[in-house]
Amino acid sequence: MLEVEVRRDSRERLSSLFGKGHTGWAESGDDVVCAAVSAILQAAWLGLEQVADVRVDSEKGEGTLLLRWPAEARDDPALTAIVRTAELSVEQIARQYPAHVRLSRETEA
Repeated sequence: MLEVEVRRDSRERLSSLFGKGHTGWAESGDDVVCAAVSAILQAAWLGLEQVADVRVDSEKGEGTLLLRWPAEARDDPALTAIVRTAELSVEQIARQYPAHVRLSRETEA
């Protein structure tokens, strides 16, 4: 199961994206579902850094990707558009492949 968590801060502003796991839809290298979600998250990362000019704190490992951005950037409309687009895109994939992809939303204390 590939899980993507979208986090918001106490003011309901988008604060981070976290993806972990593998979908298991197909063998590694042939898993288009996993590749699609991975591409969405990596495109969001690129968009945040190179289009919205937001400094992203990232951690990438085997089967994990965490993207966080500073509080002062969270009101930026470009940031919101990029992250919401990624969130909606993953949500659509999760609806199509519910046994393989899960999207959750969390508000930080």
